[in-house]
Amino acid sequence: MKAALLKTLLHRVAAIAAGALVGLTGLVAIAAPASAAGPQITITGSAECNPAAGQWLVTWTVTNSGDSLARVDKLQTSPVPVPELTNGTLIPRRNPSGVDGKQIFKQTVDGGVAAATVSFVGIWADNTKDADNKASVQLGDCKPAETPCVGADDAKFHHTFAVADGRSTATVTLDDDIKLCDAEPVTLVTYFAPKPNFSVPQYAFAHESGTITNENRSVELTADLPACNAQVDLFFGDEGDIIPEITEGGARYNDKKLGSAGKPGSRSKGPQGWYNGGSKACQTPAVEPLSSCDGTVTINLSNTGDLSKYPVDFTVKAGDFSKTVTVAPGKGDTVTVPAGAGPITVTADGMDDVKYEWQRPADCPRPTLTVENDCRTVTVTVTNPEGVTPATATVAYNGETKTVKVAPGSSEKVTFPADDATEATVAFDGEEPVTVSVPKQECDENGGGSGGDDNGDNGGDNGDGGTGGGDDDGGGLPVTGAAVGGIAAGALALLVAGGVLFFVARRRKVKFTA
Repeated sequence: MKAALLKTLLHRVAAIAAGALVGLTGLVAIAAPASAAGPQITITGSAECNPAAGQWLVTWTVTNSGDSLARVDKLQTSPVPVPELTNGTLIPRRNPSGVDGKQIFKQTVDGGVAAATVSFVGIWADNTKDADNKASVQLGDCKPAETPCVGADDAKFHHTFAVADGRSTATVTLDDDIKLCDAEPVTLVTYFAPKPNFSVPQYAFAHESGTITNENRSVELTADLPACNAQVDLFFGDEGDIIPEITEGGARYNDKKLGSAGKPGSRSKGPQGWYNGGSKACQTPAVEPLSSCDGTVTINLSNTGDLSKYPVDFTVKAGDFSKTVTVAPGKGDTVTVPAGAGPITVTADGMDDVKYEWQRPADCPRPTLTVENDCRTVTVTVTNPEGVTPATATVAYNGETKTVKVAPGSSEKVTFPADDATEATVAFDGEEPVTVSVPKQECDENGGGSGGDDNGDNGGDNGDGGTGGGDDDGGGLPVTGAAVGGIAAGALALLVAGGVLFFVARRRKVKFTA
């Protein structure tokens, strides 16, 4: 019985031992796979946006739990390579204290890319491989924070302004840290001005406009100046804001001008954006005198030309005569100076004084002369036609000189005792004397003459009579009269005619046209 009990006990011990052995065998099977996993390589990534640059800074961290260096192979990166991470790169091994080896790589990726990815195979010194090494980082937009735009009142600018070489220039620029909500127009305009300092009226001459935006942050403007007194304005506004004519009490740019003390002009820093100056009036005065046969002078006044924007006051003076006439732009007028008024002076702003004296026009009719000799008296008749100036005639005969003034449309006679002299001279108003012939008569002892008739024919052709011995050089005075040969022929004819004519004493008349 004891033997049976012992046998039973042995069987139970054997069973328990067998069960324990089986249990130990199960434990080793479960741990094996963990032991078979061996060293590992891991890769993780993170990203940070740099808004100023608009780029992502991606950080890749690679760890190695193996006891040897791990070599990178079959590397793939997207969207761009990772600096210093290439095929063949060695990842540090785990250090003796048990801390995994680690290496960090930096990568820059432009904003707007969806993701960055790295994958590779890690190989240890014993050619053991870790093929499952892949990581991805989600990216997206990376840009600066939106700068809020500013309204017109808060916009800031700076500008330049200059006037030189017949034109005005300006540059207007939006400050760097300003974003506009709305575009800002700016205009440079030049004007005709009546004076070099501010005065009115003014008339627009030239302009240029530009528009400042967030994309076009600076504009350059140029406008020509008129070649006379001018005003220039640089102001906030477009072409529709230009004042075409600046008048007394009318519209003004005021604080719109850049550089003004108040808004909107004060929003731009720089020199004052306006100018007044010049050295010449915006006028084109002109004078043209014209002499008339009656001694008057017509002064033609005009104010025409590209610069004629303002009236011109002309003053005409001659002796006691004086008259001022205002001529509007683009217009003309006349002033008539009376005959005999004296030297003429015309003055006006913007021109040199014009001086003038009456001059006889070449086509004026001349005085005529008639010479008579009745054996007792030689008579010279001076006739001055209508529509001319009074004529002063100085007549000389046989050593005697007399002067007579003849009004227009009238005649004056000058007489001398008859003598043997056959010529007389006549000078008009200081001109060279004209020589005229004095007809010679057959006179009796009582001084009476014979031959001839009242018409001065005396048997001859009066049209072919003597020319007075003069020429046209001394003032061109025309002279008509009977020639001495005609007189002699007529006298001979009368003697032959009979004794009746001997007792008839008729005057002999000869006419000269001066």
